[in-house]
Amino acid sequence: MTPHGVYDIGRNQGWVSVGIDHDTAEFAVDSLRHWWKRMGQPTYPRAKELLITADSGGSNSYRARLWKCQLQKFANETGLSISVCHFPPGTSKWNKIEHRMFGHSTSNWRGRPLESREVIVNLIANTQTSAGLTIRADLNVNSYAKGIQVSQQEMSRLNLKPADFHGEWNYAISPQQ
Repeated sequence: MTPHGVYDIGRNQGWVSVGIDHDTAEFAVDSLRHWWKRMGQPTYPRAKELLITADSGGSNSYRARLWKCQLQKFANETGLSISVCHFPPGTSKWNKIEHRMFGHSTSNWRGRPLESREVIVNLIANTQTSAGLTIRADLNVNSYAKGIQVSQQEMSRLNLKPADFHGEWNYAISPQQ
């Protein structure tokens, strides 16, 4: 089981896609896509931009070319301009999703047998805190191939603009015309 989440800091709401396959960049963006369809777009119907903060390693790493290619697909599908800010290496403890969302969802199942996928998804989805955090969750049964390579030529076609400050970690991806 692979969880991937989206945390809306302003609304104190979370989304977790529980995957049954590999934690890839494609899975990470697919989780974002599911959040957008189920929670993001209904909450922010006039949104034109989306800000993502992410760790600097893993499936949504600042080095992951596939992550950026999949974000381009998502931007094209939704019409959203997506700004991404990666936490510098070794600073994932600053990422609010770890403490405000995942910490509570994992403590929610403490001492309970995780007997099935349904139990896991339901325990995550029933997470609530006294501070008002609510989480929705869904099982993602899609398969995601590992090791997909993205060429420099494919990267050059992205509508990606590095930020002035640490453009390797911070960038914007706008929809292509």
